[in-house]
Amino acid sequence: MLKVALVGNPNAGKTSLFNYLTGLNQKVGNYPGVTVDKKTGVSSFPTEGNVEIIDLPGTYSIYPRSMDERVVINLLTDQQNADHPDVVVVIADASNLQRNLLLFTEVKDLGLPVVLALNMVDVAEKEGKHIDIASLAQNLNAEVVPINARIGKGIDELKSAILKVKGNAYGGFYDTTELAPALVDSIKSHFDLDNSYLAYQLAQQLNDIQYLPAEDKEWVANEKARLDFQDKKLQERETLERYKLIRERIADAVTIHKTKEERNLTEKLDDIFTHKVYGYLIFLGILFLIFQAIFSWAEPFMDLIDQGFGQLSAIAHNNLPAGVLSDLIAEGIIPGLGGVVIFIPQIALLFGFIALLEESGYMARVVFLMDKIMVKVGLNGKSVVPLISGMACAIPAIMATRTIDSWKDRIITIFVTPFMSCSARLPVYAILIALVVPDKNVLGTFNLQGLALMGMYLLGFFMAIGSAYVMKLILKSSERGFFVMELPIYRAPRWKNVGITILEKSKTFVFEAGKVILAISIILWVMASYGPSDDFKNAETIVKRQNPELSGDDLDNKIASHKLANSYAGEMGKIIEPVIKPLGFDWKIGIALITSFAAREVFVGTIATIYSVGSDFEDETTIKSRLRAERNPETGGPMYTPALGFSILVFYVFAMQCMSTLAVVYRETKGWKWPTLQLIYMTAVAYLSSLLVYNLLS
Repeated sequence: MLKVALVGNPNAGKTSLFNYLTGLNQKVGNYPGVTVDKKTGVSSFPTEGNVEIIDLPGTYSIYPRSMDERVVINLLTDQQNADHPDVVVVIADASNLQRNLLLFTEVKDLGLPVVLALNMVDVAEKEGKHIDIASLAQNLNAEVVPINARIGKGIDELKSAILKVKGNAYGGFYDTTELAPALVDSIKSHFDLDNSYLAYQLAQQLNDIQYLPAEDKEWVANEKARLDFQDKKLQERETLERYKLIRERIADAVTIHKTKEERNLTEKLDDIFTHKVYGYLIFLGILFLIFQAIFSWAEPFMDLIDQGFGQLSAIAHNNLPAGVLSDLIAEGIIPGLGGVVIFIPQIALLFGFIALLEESGYMARVVFLMDKIMVKVGLNGKSVVPLISGMACAIPAIMATRTIDSWKDRIITIFVTPFMSCSARLPVYAILIALVVPDKNVLGTFNLQGLALMGMYLLGFFMAIGSAYVMKLILKSSERGFFVMELPIYRAPRWKNVGITILEKSKTFVFEAGKVILAISIILWVMASYGPSDDFKNAETIVKRQNPELSGDDLDNKIASHKLANSYAGEMGKIIEPVIKPLGFDWKIGIALITSFAAREVFVGTIATIYSVGSDFEDETTIKSRLRAERNPETGGPMYTPALGFSILVFYVFAMQCMSTLAVVYRETKGWKWPTLQLIYMTAVAYLSSLLVYNLLS
């Protein structure tokens, strides 16, 4: 199958073209050996049939600044790579032609068949820039096709150009042999290469090219040292000379009618949206809208999903023949699937908003505004949206880090985002704050319980920022320390692209992270539904003998509590009790810690069951009354003192306690290294902080 790679600067329209060419025929994997998403799709071409389209990470040059960009040079220069393209399409922003052509000329000099797709020609025309396509094609010695990637204009012509250049490189653009003639000739001879620029790049990017064997890298390194090859100095010279040649080649092909005094709509809007005061206020307003929408708009759909899976469980329980398999389906598999699907509304809304902001051009302004602040703690401007959306749910928030170009910044953002208090923590906060914080006002208007709740959210935020700063000091990176990006024009969103983004992200979550979530849900169900001892097996007999006065729901609840206490989960709670006892926790809270790993909000339900309150977990009054009545067997006093209440609160502010989040971190980082470190770090922070709080308040 013919392979076509799409390459382009960020915001040049590459993703829009990819979506238009492939539609829903897309899949996301990862490039072998690197934790970078690989987006591929299939498009139908005349006379050729199906053609594989590969969407490469956005980059300004083949000289990479991040792990994502490193994929480009490796794929384009490794002829043995299974994804090595037959044709490369370089998408260029016609309104900023000179800068975009730098990448085009570099790709062309690698000896690859290349087509220049000139996007946003209409925007260039509005800015007073007229491009003579025929003259430009002649001057560049290449196929040049004007397109509008957002509406599909010029797509048929682009397909024809791709088929035309297949197998024909049309010659190079800039001769780099003069930069290092001896070294280039030596490398060409050693590796039997016929392309001088490819040989030059092996010398320039020896550390970034991954496919060369160690002995070959050592040979090149020795040759560079022998011939005194100056990497950076020659790269700067090459770039300057390329731009000089580009200016000469496009001089008679581009006519500019716009005067310097004219200012377009984008520039006028930027005066407002990037203002040092108004810009931040507008952004905060938009964030508030997004957060409220994710929190409230998704709730009805999530409730419907929750109710639907609850009814499905009831139907399965009532209609399937009694037995272990039926219980597993009704109480394990169906709720496990529900735990996956219930997040789809939040994921769809979040990525829908992100797609709208990106399509409109506003997201670039957000990054520009926030980079100055976030870079001080080891993050960048693109970390803002994931961190804020983490207050609704860490799962879609971590998936949103895909917009971060720098792998180091993305890892730091993924690592600290779970510290942001998500909506799943709210039930835990609500029940415990109501239990240990007086319901009274201070200074006339400020409710103590409300202030305590706000304090929990602020505590998580400051820990996220502090952890990011620590990681910035720990993670050493060779990436450049400056941030470069282009501010695109403002434009109306393309709804097809928004829809494809929503569908793609939702599908990725369900079929990738969902597999891990479902598996762990089944394991937790087994642990809570079976026990190793006769106390579990004979629970009904034992409870009836010890409590002859009980009947009906009270008896059923007592039996359920006894079973849970003697289940495998209960036994684990008793096993970890010596570890958690310094925090004030007993084995019952230990069970809640274990079961709430499926989802933080399970804590309240587990506590309700273990204390035989019944299955109506919505009745907070009943739960609070029962918890207030619980006695500490050692002191005889109340179990849930302010010391214990705040100890649990602080633990849940900092602890991971969410297998769904770990599953998504595994999916996003392509391995268990980072989720394991994240779990260990957050658990340690939670434990030590809880220990400190309990001892200070006791």
